[in-house]
Amino acid sequence: MHTKFYSETRPRHRQADHAAQSSAADKSGLPAGTLVHIGAKHQSECKISAIQYNAETFIRHKISSVSDLQQLQNTELITWVNIDGLSNIDVVESIGHELNIHPLVLEDILSTHQRPKLEEYEDFLYLVIKGISLDPDKIFSLQYEQISILLLANYVITFKEKPDTTFDPVYHYLQNRSGRLRLNGSDYLAYVILDIVVDGYFVVEDSLDDVIDSLEDNILFNSNKEMLQTIQQIRRSLISMKRNISPLRELLATIQRIDTPLLQEKTSRYFGDVYDHVLRVNDSLDSYRERISAMHDIYLSSISNKMNETMKILTIFASIFIPLTFIAGIYGMNFEYMPELKWRWAYPAIWVIFIVISVSLLIYFKKKRWI
Repeated sequence: MHTKFYSETRPRHRQADHAAQSSAADKSGLPAGTLVHIGAKHQSECKISAIQYNAETFIRHKISSVSDLQQLQNTELITWVNIDGLSNIDVVESIGHELNIHPLVLEDILSTHQRPKLEEYEDFLYLVIKGISLDPDKIFSLQYEQISILLLANYVITFKEKPDTTFDPVYHYLQNRSGRLRLNGSDYLAYVILDIVVDGYFVVEDSLDDVIDSLEDNILFNSNKEMLQTIQQIRRSLISMKRNISPLRELLATIQRIDTPLLQEKTSRYFGDVYDHVLRVNDSLDSYRERISAMHDIYLSSISNKMNETMKILTIFASIFIPLTFIAGIYGMNFEYMPELKWRWAYPAIWVIFIVISVSLLIYFKKKRWI
């Protein structure tokens, strides 16, 4: 590996309880390059794996200590080192010293609230992307994972927050001896990793499409508070996805224009394909946001319509009873010389009047199409 080693030493912030170091506020006042893990604390241990390959060779190494990585610096093979887990700052710092990673890059790797970006250094490129997956235990609840990629000549280093199955397709491609991945350089491996992560966005979109279709089918006939909560949750998820995916357009556009020997011209075309995929995802997110906004308006309209229907029924009943109440009020007065009070058929007559008035009003409302 031909990366220049940065020898300057910087003070390191330590606390007895590393689990408390989860907020960006914990780095307030600390010097640049101070290594503090920011983000969710995962219980899994930090695991290091390494693969070396070319068209004829495929070797999967078991890494028991950070010092084992020094033995993998073989310029004849493409080397991919993957680190799962960032909570152990000592391990990450040791990897940085062993693989000659700039302290500022290590600081960004441990700060898992980074936006997707591309930084160019003298001998390597540093990329940050966000992996997005669905929480199987909740309705359209998203899980985010920061993935950091260091691209060097014949060397790729990836950092993930936790062990998962994100890179399983990459391992599968590497086992295909005649596949493009085995026949190309480290820049093509970086492209495949980016492509796999972006493909995961389409999986999330498919699930989102199913949820939105179901909401649209039921919102007019079954509006309730739970549906409104689901709409609000999806709206927040879409905003979060947009915030984490939109910067990829700038990253991929830059990587196609950048002038560096680490990227071959033929590989830039593949990055262009990933760029097109990101554009599709962003367009779909805009469409989903419009649909969710429309459903929110429909929900409010539906509630308003239900209220109007209720008020209309109550108004009709009130309108029917107003004349009846007026008549009952007149004959409820205690005047001695009211002519109908002594009439034998007064009570049946008043009921006939009540019924005639009520039926007449109902017929009138019906003709007016008020009911």
